[in-house]
Parts: sequence; C-alpha cells; structure tokens
Amino acid sequence: MKIIMLGAPGAGKGTQAKMIADKYGVPHISTGDIFRANIKEGTELGKKAKTYMDQGLLVPDELVVDLVVDRVKNPDCAKGYVLDGFPRTIPQAECLDKALSEMNDSMDYAINIDVPDDNIITRMGGRRACVGCGATYHVVNIPPKKEGICDRCGGELILRDDDKPETVKKRLDVYHEQTQPLIDYYTKKGIIKDVDGTKPMDDVFNAIVKILG
Repeated sequence: MKIIMLGAPGAGKGTQAKMIADKYGVPHISTGDIFRANIKEGTELGKKAKTYMDQGLLVPDELVVDLVVDRVKNPDCAKGYVLDGFPRTIPQAECLDKALSEMNDSMDYAINIDVPDDNIITRMGGRRACVGCGATYHVVNIPPKKEGICDRCGGELILRDDDKPETVKKRLDVYHEQTQPLIDYYTKKGIIKDVDGTKPMDDVFNAIVKILG
C-alpha cells in the first residue's frame, strides 16, 4: 500500500497521513523528516542536501528523489508507506516514477484531499500558536480553555504570519500553479482518489479507509 497525499496547504493532509500510517502500520514519510534525518546522520545525500539548504536554495529534484527512494528501500517500508509533501511538481513525480519502476515498483494511490481556497483561508486564519511551547489551537475547532492563553504552559497565543490570510492566499497561488498539475498527472495514471476535505476530520479519514479497503 504505497500512497501519495495531495492537497493544498491547510487541507489536513499531514494529519490524515499520520492517521493512515497508524492504522495500517506503515511509515509516514515527509521530505522534511528525511532531510533532517540524513543531515543529522551525516550521510552523503544529507551532506549534499545541506549545501543547498545552507545557501537558502531549493534541493534539486533528483536529489530529493534519491533521498525518498533511499528511505523507501528500508525494511519498514516493505508493507507500504505514506508520502506526505512529496512529490510537489511534475518533474519530481516523473523522477519518482522512473526510480520506482527501476525497482519494479509503483505507487498505488494518490489521495487528494479537496478543500476550496475560501475554506482553507478561514481555517488557517483561526489557528493560534503558543509563543512559549509551540502548542497549536483553533479558535473554533480546538479553542483554549481561556481565550488567548495556552492550556499547557500559560503562554500567549498568536496568529502566526504564515497563517495570515494574505500569506495563505500566496501559498495557495503557488500550490495551484505547481502542485495542481499533479492531480491531472495522477488522474491520467488512474490512481487519483478525491476526498471531501471540508468534512470533520474523522469523516475524512473514514472516507480514505473506505478507498483503501
């Protein structure tokens, strides 16, 4: 069961990816985690990635794919895995397909969590983060016991810059330009599955479980 999670920033794909991984006992793989692990361990791929990141440059597609493929060769991926936040572009998807086909392998599902832009802007605009411990809340869905105060440490809760409507709008524009074409790409491959991401979290998860069987 090899799954790619697709969806705009704030659609909830990270949360759903973790839930899928827990239910089916497969690894939840995010490129950020892979980068950090390789850099920490000082692997050759990690060193290469770090030279780009230190300069504030994007890590080239081929190197990102090498890191992902290296990760999915691990024994814990034998039953499958959930890719979260990768691929982001058509070239990355093509590189991944090529690398997997060389291993006589391929992806099984691309699950697209579909949420309209307006919903995402509202949803992310309601998020609050604690300046002290980093805990996150939502003014509607997960409100703190006391408005503006963290339940955990009593720190101040703020609206982060990247959750402000104008920033979210920009991120969504980038998503539509770069990542939306992936939906067409995986539709042509016949593995796309759309899920209504506007529903409550558990309903979204149940819809995914129904797809995966």
